[in-house]
This record gives sequence, structure tokens and C-alpha cells, in this order.
Amino acid sequence: MAAAPTSEKYQIEASITILRPVDDVFRFYRDFRNLPRFLGDVMAVELIGIRTSRWTIEGPFGIRTHWTVEVTEERPDELIRYETVTLPEIRTSWDVHFAPASDDAATTEVREVMKAPFGKIGQAALALIGKRPSSEVSANLRRLKELLETGRVMDTTYSVPGKFHHADHEVAAS
Repeated sequence: MAAAPTSEKYQIEASITILRPVDDVFRFYRDFRNLPRFLGDVMAVELIGIRTSRWTIEGPFGIRTHWTVEVTEERPDELIRYETVTLPEIRTSWDVHFAPASDDAATTEVREVMKAPFGKIGQAALALIGKRPSSEVSANLRRLKELLETGRVMDTTYSVPGKFHHADHEVAAS
């Protein structure tokens, strides 16, 4: 799919090492129903097709919106690429890369690259209302690590207030 023709893209990148094998981390992440368990502003994900889902996002001031997200490329245990398709002019996309960390099959390096519309001006506007995508991406990866390594989310930075104070975000560390 083509990128939005008139909007400059702003790229954010973060990575983290998780003490779990690549196939475990990939499988957990790829089941998008797990995303609300660690993404700070994603409240629910409904699968509407093999590659398509409907996300409920809570933004600043408690305003909830819905986004349709489509997986555009997938390589098992290596890459999940997905993007919003609800409003093409403000399309956001993510590349999530998975690889064994330092030749250790028991650990996984997860690298996320987010491409958001409106360039630096859009990022500055979001910062004014307390939404900093670069900080959110890092916090989301930290929560993924916590969840997969300990079964609990403790990091509540850059998340909807009160979201991670419930046991429903725990997972058995298998």
C-alpha cells in the first residue's frame, strides 16, 4: 500500500531484549488480542479478519477512537509490519522485528520502527497534550518485556491512567 501522499513521515525506533525465545515472543505479539495487555493506550483489539483488526484507542482527555489495522507483511519469527487503514491521510505504520539476541536462542531482540504522519510539527503538537510517541514506543516495549518475563506489567509510564492496575494484564510465564 502506498504511503499518504501529502504527509511527511516521522520515524521512531526503539528496541529491547526479552529473556524468551523468538518463537514465543513473536507468537505472543502476533496475536493482536494480547496487545492491550502491554500497549499503553490500546484498550481492546477485535479481530475482523486474518490480517485485519479493529483497535479501540484511548487518547488524551479520555477520548476513545477506533482504528482499523491491517498486517501488510509477516515473516514468522522475524517481522510483523502493520498499518492503520481507517484514514489514509493520517496513516501510521509499524515494523516490529524479532531476532535472537547475541546468538542466544533463549533471548529475543525486539526492534520497533513506527512511522507517523505530520513530521516534527505533528510530534510537537502531540507533545503539547502530553503524548510523546518516542517515549510511548519505548514504554510499550518495556511493558512487553515485563509481561513476558515476569507475567506482570509494572511500568505504567505513557499509559492510560489506571490501566495496568488490574490482574487481567498478567500472563503465565511459560
